[in-house]
Amino acid sequence: MTDSVPTDNAAPETTGPTDWLTLPDVAERLDLTISKVHQKIRDRELIAVRRDGVRRIPADLVANATVLKHLPGVLNLLADAGYDDEAALRWLYEPDPTLPGGTPATALGGDQAREIKRRAQALGF
Repeated sequence: MTDSVPTDNAAPETTGPTDWLTLPDVAERLDLTISKVHQKIRDRELIAVRRDGVRRIPADLVANATVLKHLPGVLNLLADAGYDDEAALRWLYEPDPTLPGGTPATALGGDQAREIKRRAQALGF
């Protein structure tokens, strides 16, 4: 039975974003062209992963018509530590009881952004 096989060879999601945006939705929310959204993904200013065959971005990373301020820095630190987009997404949404909000992604939007960047940087060592 193929229904139990995850799409796009991704591991089953136990934690993660609850709301997703397609790239055209992100372009509209940020008032950008779709090519600018693609550029932001290439430049690691945004993270996009395939879900059900469509590239999507977690909605909470694009809050108030802007990308979370410290997200690009964290994405670059994770990439430098060898994390691909799927692994970076898992890290961002891994439950952590020591963080307000319970995950690095939630804490990144609050007062703990520097702590999240420090933790991401430590992964490279």
